[in-house]
Amino acid sequence: MPRILIVEDDVATAGEIASALTDHGHVTQICGNGREGLLAAAAESFDVLVIDRMLPGGMDGLTIVTTLRAMGNTVPVLVLSALSAVDERVRGLKAGGDDYLTKPFEFLELTARIDALLRRRTDSARQTVLRAGDLELDLLTQKVQRAGQPIELLPREYRLLEYMLRHAGQVVTRTMIFEEVWHYHYDQPSNVIDVHVSKLRRKIEPGDALPLIRTVRGAGYMLRAPD
Repeated sequence: MPRILIVEDDVATAGEIASALTDHGHVTQICGNGREGLLAAAAESFDVLVIDRMLPGGMDGLTIVTTLRAMGNTVPVLVLSALSAVDERVRGLKAGGDDYLTKPFEFLELTARIDALLRRRTDSARQTVLRAGDLELDLLTQKVQRAGQPIELLPREYRLLEYMLRHAGQVVTRTMIFEEVWHYHYDQPSNVIDVHVSKLRRKIEPGDALPLIRTVRGAGYMLRAPD
């Protein structure tokens, strides 16, 4: 089921949105201020973010969006706002929002807009080749190559690389990797992720090849094409 993060400081409104989306078949999580919302969006995997434009705590909705986009996070964002002027809607979209819905709104329209964002993301996910610079992973043949040279990967290494390529440019935590690649809950210190990432690095970054996987201290890893 699609996971939706709701960043809304009004408790009643957040609850109503969550209830409507749950009834529509989605899994929801609520954050009551901008900082909590940014941390959740950066650390976990969501299918759509629903973010209120005006938030307390020194970080408004547009700041969350621009920060996520600067991190390479491409998750679809629906901005909610009581500001209905054209200039405000344009600001929301230019900040990196994918859609803009003014308050008050009908929940039927809210769910329809989220469905549209989910369809758009699904269509983009249907690509058959994942790339980062000169590294390619073919989802149909399950072949991996860099600069035209084939790379042999073990099944777990392949799944790890596929996951990191699907989130290229984003920080992925050890918890995210363990749950998505190993399908277990990561709740205790372990170096299993680091060991597998190290092995994968040696295979996709041979010799003097430019590095693709970067360790983000205190957070996890990021795979991105060299600048």
